[in-house]
Amino acid sequence: MTPRDALTISQQKGKDLIEVVPNAVPPVCKIMDFGKYKYELQKKEKIQKKHQHISLVKELRFHPNTDVHDFEFKAKHALQFIADGHKVKATVIFKGREITYKDHGESLLNRLTERLVDVAKIDQPLHMEGRNMIIFYAPDKSAKVKPEKLTTDNKPA
Repeated sequence: MTPRDALTISQQKGKDLIEVVPNAVPPVCKIMDFGKYKYELQKKEKIQKKHQHISLVKELRFHPNTDVHDFEFKAKHALQFIADGHKVKATVIFKGREITYKDHGESLLNRLTERLVDVAKIDQPLHMEGRNMIIFYAPDKSAKVKPEKLTTDNKPA
């Protein structure tokens, strides 16, 4: 129908003429209450936001001379973060003359990679940013072992 006919019908009913699909030929319109239409759109957006998962980046900080117990403690945290669906940023911070021992930091991050290989994949490879050595891990969707069922030994329960 013509736009004038649609407008007169909507005015007779006391409702609004709403253009739903403006790019269609001819454009698709509805006769309805615009306030109700806006309310329904807001409701749909709220539901979509509710079901949306926001991925955070969790950071673990190490030093090149981090002890075994501290390493294990932080590795368990990394496993938990990955199980929660977050990305993990592992950083080795070099202070003063420690920068000459980059191989210690690299071996530390390689040990962490071995711990997380079953549940995570490397998102960004090992690289240096100033005095920091950084690597990023992301949850692996095709993981062989589910992170929720991991114990402290990184073996299936």
